[in-house]
Amino acid sequence: MEVAEIRRRDRVHDDRGQLSVEFTGTFPLILLTLVVLWQCALVGYTFILAGNAADRGVRAYAASRDVADCQSVGQEDLPQEWRGAKIFCWAEGELVKATVSVDVPILFPGGPSLPISVDGRSAAAKEGTEP
Repeated sequence: MEVAEIRRRDRVHDDRGQLSVEFTGTFPLILLTLVVLWQCALVGYTFILAGNAADRGVRAYAASRDVADCQSVGQEDLPQEWRGAKIFCWAEGELVKATVSVDVPILFPGGPSLPISVDGRSAAAKEGTEP
């Protein structure tokens, strides 16, 4: 065999640059996975915010029996980017209840929202005597 033929055959089986090709092929998948995980974290954080706002609002409503207190306290507890939440408060027997509906942002809080919303619900016993 000639030396040139051996070199040509060795070049065919050479794996130099293989890592670069594999990284280039998998990088978009890695990036997509990170984006999906970040969006899941935002959904989870929105659940926490909605539940906390419902808890705070229902406590204010139980103490004052004023729906406006429930809504204002629930809104003030939310970060600025989530302030567009819908808060509903009502009395039902010996309980006061609140539901907070918060839109889930797409990738960055304060930007556009997903077409879904997260609900937080809470209830508490009425405090004090009936006025």
